[in-house]
Amino acid sequence: VATSSYQIEGTDFGGCGRSHWDDFADQPGRVVEGQNGQIARDHYHRWPEDLDLVAEAGFDAYRFSFSWPRLLPEENTKLNPEGLAFYDKLLDGMLERGLRPFATLYHWDLPSRYAAKGGWTNRQTAQYFADYTDSVMRHFGDRLATIAPINEPWCVSFLSHYWGAHAPGSQNLSATAKSMHFIQVAPGMSSDVMRGYGHKTLGCVLNKEYGIPADDSPQTHRLTRLFDGLYNRWFEESIFSGHYPDDVLAILGPHLPENYEDDLSVIQAPLDWAGVNYYTRSVITPDAKEPHFGFACIRGDLPKTDMGWEIDPQGLGFFLNRLATEIAPGLPIYITENGMANADRVNAGQVNDTDRTAYFADHLAEIEKQIAQGCPIRGYFAWSLLDNYEWAFGY
Repeated sequence: VATSSYQIEGTDFGGCGRSHWDDFADQPGRVVEGQNGQIARDHYHRWPEDLDLVAEAGFDAYRFSFSWPRLLPEENTKLNPEGLAFYDKLLDGMLERGLRPFATLYHWDLPSRYAAKGGWTNRQTAQYFADYTDSVMRHFGDRLATIAPINEPWCVSFLSHYWGAHAPGSQNLSATAKSMHFIQVAPGMSSDVMRGYGHKTLGCVLNKEYGIPADDSPQTHRLTRLFDGLYNRWFEESIFSGHYPDDVLAILGPHLPENYEDDLSVIQAPLDWAGVNYYTRSVITPDAKEPHFGFACIRGDLPKTDMGWEIDPQGLGFFLNRLATEIAPGLPIYITENGMANADRVNAGQVNDTDRTAYFADHLAEIEKQIAQGCPIRGYFAWSLLDNYEWAFGY
């Protein structure tokens, strides 16, 4: 099972500093009902019972994230003793319960002081992240079963800088291109730091969305391929092949930083496993009003979750197969997130969550099919352990 720091810990205690998600949530209209992560699930105080839930349910691994502003609330080198103590207790609690700690270094809570300097559009943020990585490794590295530097770089870059749906909420093509590059440079630099500490189980966590064309026209098929390039191939091909896809580069290239090619060897840092986060698909249709990419993402006629996301297990199979046969043959794969938001109701003290049960069963069946075909899948993480702060959707 998996969670992330801002979504469950609560930032009002433990010396936690401010992140750009606090700033984003303060802006009217950004988040449902203006909700934020100040209390969240109060995991900061309730972590023992939360870990008991993981252990008692029979799971053997827990994917969590460190909070950058909790560990370094004021500057890039002055560690917060309360933050250190919290993660010390949390990691020891996992190990005492027989849970393997799968760590993520960054799950979107960028310290506000760096956001004010341009955040992920600023190359310096990648260096700040490498310094932060060093702090984590010095204090916790020997207790981490695996580490992924960045969770879902597409969300950190395109979703947040072009569509503006997540912090910092900008809608700018140049900012999008720069963030899509620097969010790849940062994990490369971070991995180099972690290799220096001798860590041998480093991975990436990429979110995937399956695109299908709304019609059979050549234009719509081309746009669907472009969507795949923006959402999926930009990250896959740079990490595993050392280049960006030509169709996306034709649009973003003029906005990339000068001599960006020099960074591709850093981005292509060797990995020990690849993580896939998968939830839904998009139906791609031409959109003449879209100024740069020319398509719109709509939903089709499949059953949907409570967030309006279509349920399509075959899309997960597509990405697992492509990763195993084309992108990174032989590399171990984890499904690092998969799950659904559902309008659960409590009746007589019980939640009869048949929809969620079916969702997991159908996706696990697709995973079994891929394993039978030789896909090197090593594990599966359900999202989420707890009901949580679902970013712009609030609670």
